[in-house]
Amino acid sequence: MSEVSPHAERFSLAGRSALITGASRGLGWEIAKAMAQAGAKVHINGRDGDVLNMRCREMTDAGYEVSPALFDVTDTGAADAWLDAQVELPDILVNNAGLRHRHALEDCPPAAFAHVVEGNLTSAYALARSVAMRLKAVGRSGTIVNITSIAGPRARPGDAAYTAAKGGLEALTRSLAVELAPDGFRCNAIAPGYFATEANAPWVDDAGVKKFVAARIPFKRWGRPDEIAGAAVFLASDAASYINGHVLVIDAGMTINF
Repeated sequence: MSEVSPHAERFSLAGRSALITGASRGLGWEIAKAMAQAGAKVHINGRDGDVLNMRCREMTDAGYEVSPALFDVTDTGAADAWLDAQVELPDILVNNAGLRHRHALEDCPPAAFAHVVEGNLTSAYALARSVAMRLKAVGRSGTIVNITSIAGPRARPGDAAYTAAKGGLEALTRSLAVELAPDGFRCNAIAPGYFATEANAPWVDDAGVKKFVAARIPFKRWGRPDEIAGAAVFLASDAASYINGHVLVIDAGMTINF
């Protein structure tokens, strides 16, 4: 039997503990499965305890070490209470939870704008800060992966709040990367393009969207949620030990296709 390549071992997450927010479905669920399969102990975050327990049973039945992390990411007190209850702090944080509010300016008052920013940006900052502070206090470090969007550096009508929030999350990724690096942390981001998640189901079969996808995406199809998981494992692993402050775009070349 051939020996395992030392390079292959660098992709392993064995001995690591990962907290993935918004992980009961969609991209977060695929990332959670992939990190568990890579050897990490995984905490699956969400707001629906029944769904979380179902997901955890599915993974534990398959032989993986997973547990539910039941809290709303916008509730900083609840998130901090969960962290303080852990015997072992997570040293991988994937800020995946988010929400969208597609409305024209006249239909998006400041309160609605703030709600989207809180769900996508403020909550990610608060959780990253809480995890980093607790790890630093015990002399440990970790890795942070923020799930942004190709909408962050671009714009379209009727999406001001989401664009601002995801653009801010990219900027936060760079800021955390340079501020936390001296303490051994790394912070990177993944910017997904068009992925066929449950949240995007209404648009996958839309005739107009199909025409857009065929014209703009070189692969001429939506991405599958599992096609993002490997990138998250890579960025969290030692294989990416010198990658910091990077935004990895995963869109099949859509944003470079003109």
